[in-house]
Amino acid sequence: MEQALYGPDGFFVHHRPAEHFRTSAHSPLFALALSRFISKVDSALGNPDPLEIVDIGAGSGELLTNVLKTLPAALLRRVRPVAVEIPVIRDLYAGHADDTPRELPDHADLGWRSDIPDGIVGVLLATEWLDNVPLDLAENGCYLYDGEPVSAQDAEWISRWWPSPSGIVEIGRSRDEAWASAVGKLRAGVALTVDYGHLASTRPSLPTVTGFRDGREVEPLLDGSTDITCHVAMDSVAAAAGIRYTLKRQREALQELGVSGARPPLELAHKDPVGYVRALAEASEAATLTDPDGLGGHWWLWHELGCAI
Repeated sequence: MEQALYGPDGFFVHHRPAEHFRTSAHSPLFALALSRFISKVDSALGNPDPLEIVDIGAGSGELLTNVLKTLPAALLRRVRPVAVEIPVIRDLYAGHADDTPRELPDHADLGWRSDIPDGIVGVLLATEWLDNVPLDLAENGCYLYDGEPVSAQDAEWISRWWPSPSGIVEIGRSRDEAWASAVGKLRAGVALTVDYGHLASTRPSLPTVTGFRDGREVEPLLDGSTDITCHVAMDSVAAAAGIRYTLKRQREALQELGVSGARPPLELAHKDPVGYVRALAEASEAATLTDPDGLGGHWWLWHELGCAI
């Protein structure tokens, strides 16, 4: 899975995700909601200078760019943005490739790097990152890829987080370790991950390994021609960080940040037709982001360290 996504011929090396699937990260309204979330963190921290915003798995930098565009000017002046990506992707976008969507404020820079900085004071973001962290599949106590018995560590994970499996188990230990390591880089602030996943009470009976290409779900292939994702065991990831956390559905989180999907009043169409059309489009986008059977069913997991929001 790692080679299929990030190797020399990997999917993310040769394809832009937006060409193959749409996620919350591609939505300007989602970026606006995140900017409101970040503003809350900034206030809770006492308006530090700088306030770091670190985006893990930043891709082309589209989400981070859109977030910067929507931050209040006074806050933007104090922000230090950091885009974290694997070297081959970082070099592609940090080099200002022709197809890079970088319409940043004049003074801003995404601060591209391939590792997560230490001692972050601010917000650590990971939007649909964990679902691409490679994992192992097992059935009846053996790995699917070679038939060997699972390791003691993986057996312990299965026992705690996926007990009495009736089929294939997606061992989330690699995601737990990745997230715990990321959260460990935070000195003060909030670490937020947004992803699709499940809890112990709703573990899937069938594998969630999925491929995406050209906007459609397809058979996941290991030749680099498809994205490959796998749902995240959100409760095990939450516990792995070792500090208190909040876990809620995206629908609820966005509604608390002012994204409701409510249609504008009809009388606005007569008073301000252009404004009505604009508000209607925003309501449609909000409805997509909060649809409980779609993006609204994603999970928001965050940890607060040295502050309370």
